[in-house]
Amino acid sequence: MSSVIEQSVQARMVASAPRMETLPATLHYDRTDPFAVRMAFPAPATLEGTEVSWEFSRELLTTGMDAPAGVGDVRVRPFGYDRTVLEFHAVEGIAMVHVRTSELRRFLKRAQELVPVGAEHRFMDLDGDLTDLLGGPA
Repeated sequence: MSSVIEQSVQARMVASAPRMETLPATLHYDRTDPFAVRMAFPAPATLEGTEVSWEFSRELLTTGMDAPAGVGDVRVRPFGYDRTVLEFHAVEGIAMVHVRTSELRRFLKRAQELVPVGAEHRFMDLDGDLTDLLGGPA
């Protein structure tokens, strides 16, 4: 069984123009980092012309589909019948994207099958992380 889940989603960029631009994005979950979810946008979809990735907690995504969640760089909230808004806050500004809630739920269900909520600690390499933090083997 693979330790990584990747799922393509269609995100709709919220802009001042009346029409929202659709852009591809990839959701990424790795059981070696069981609390985190990553959302990546390919280079052509970004202002910088390079891939941009945002990392945030799986719990934030789960909670934000049903009620507003987050106070930091990433905020998530429900929007309408089957959309979820993800807000990405940076020094350059705020990017807001809409994603179908059903796509997010499918992704989170797959992550739950890989690492059940509440069992994340079983998949962490605390000894290895501590060794890396302290500068490697003595």
